[in-house]
Amino acid sequence: MNIFFKILCFIFLLFKTTALFSEDTKIKIGVLAPLSGENSDLGKQIISSIRMALVDINDDQIEIYPKDTRSDPNIALRSAFELQKLGITLIIGPVFHKNLLHLHEIENITFLSLTNKTLDLPKNIISSGINSASQLNTIKKFLELNDIKKTIFLIPNLNYDSEIKKGIKDSKLKFFKKYDYDIEPTKLTKQIEKITNYEVRKRNLLDEILRIENSDETNKEKKIENLKKRYTLGSLKFDSVIIADFDESLKSVITSLLYTDVSPKEKYIITLNQWFDESLLKEVNTQPIYYPSINKKNYDDFVSKFSKKFNFKPNHLALLSYDLVGLIYYLSLTNSPQEINKSFKIKNSFKGKMGVFEIKDNKINHQLNFYKVDDGKLKEIF
Repeated sequence: MNIFFKILCFIFLLFKTTALFSEDTKIKIGVLAPLSGENSDLGKQIISSIRMALVDINDDQIEIYPKDTRSDPNIALRSAFELQKLGITLIIGPVFHKNLLHLHEIENITFLSLTNKTLDLPKNIISSGINSASQLNTIKKFLELNDIKKTIFLIPNLNYDSEIKKGIKDSKLKFFKKYDYDIEPTKLTKQIEKITNYEVRKRNLLDEILRIENSDETNKEKKIENLKKRYTLGSLKFDSVIIADFDESLKSVITSLLYTDVSPKEKYIITLNQWFDESLLKEVNTQPIYYPSINKKNYDDFVSKFSKKFNFKPNHLALLSYDLVGLIYYLSLTNSPQEINKSFKIKNSFKGKMGVFEIKDNKINHQLNFYKVDDGKLKEIF
């Protein structure tokens, strides 16, 4: 009886030790996302993509603990404290930069925020979005490959202009001149006219037509006819334009450039990551346009897989969330669960659906591809 009791105790202790060991080796990931409120659809996409990543990884040692932020920094802080009580030290999220406001108060948790803003980040926040430096490094590579020397940089007076200027500094991108512009259409047109020296070039054209009309040159009627097909006369001091803008505002800038006789067929028109905006394919008159972005094939594969599973097209932040789960799992293979969050403070590289990215200085820098929209088609440059 005494021997039997000892065996039972041994089995109990073995089971308890195994259970504790199993619990200690669990990889617990908190998720802060807007699961209610105006951005709830985005939050649900993020959770869905994370669950899809867990299925693909197929390792029951990973557990996720979603919490709502309602896109409110105070609720984000409260939810983070709740995750902290569960012993979680690594959190995917929050989504928006404004929700990072109070998270510096929780020093023992590392937050993998989905924001691409990198200014004034607390030490426990890692920006994992596609930041301006990653994009400008890719643009810089394109400029160097094509020996483009005189680039002007157009930056809108919007709330992300400081991020762009920091990205310029971090990437050490060289340019000819930088201009800030107002997105209000009337003001924008006047600013673009000034930047492109439009009035002088327009006057040059009119003066040349008048000169030929009063000359004895041969075939002057033909020359005048050809000149009248033009809008301006005279060279520009730049060979490329980088426009840090998106959507309709971007199109307004390009239209203003066309109005001032700056043709995309003669000057490189480059912009930031457009997430493969299909509307750009339809604007044939404004092509070619160049921009950096993630790997298109991987992006399409993810969208297709996600759409088939959940019956709607995901936001790009869903893909980013998917990759972050893969990154955490990758780091877990060489680190204990307690040490994974510390790995984000050390330089690391990882290949995900978005491509290769590097963890450095509280941000994730992405190695992007470069694309050209021309003749209604998207073409990969590198």
